[in-house]
Amino acid sequence: MTFDDIYRYFQSPPPIYLNKELAVCYILSVVLNGDSYGTELIDRLEEEYSIYRLSDTVLYSALKFLEAQGSITGYWKKVEGRGRPRRMYQLTSEFRNKAQELARLWYEYAQEYAGERQLV
Repeated sequence: MTFDDIYRYFQSPPPIYLNKELAVCYILSVVLNGDSYGTELIDRLEEEYSIYRLSDTVLYSALKFLEAQGSITGYWKKVEGRGRPRRMYQLTSEFRNKAQELARLWYEYAQEYAGERQLV
């Protein structure tokens, strides 16, 4: 390691992996606007919030939590351009208000942290 390595690290820090709590809020922010599937959730996060990443393990743990809570339901659908059917997730109507509240937490967190990161 050199001092240049240290400077490079702070100029281009590694991505931040979401924990389960953040993943739940992020997932809800997406499914509020329409049905989605696992790979799409991961890809979309990286496109829309380039400093964040979501591991498969955390994603599917968060999805199982949301299904167990009755917040989302899953169904199988053939997605155009994809080989096999995908497990799609949709928000339950009873959970819409709570989902909006939790999605707001995600948006606030993502905006605040991204702003702090740009200050480096």
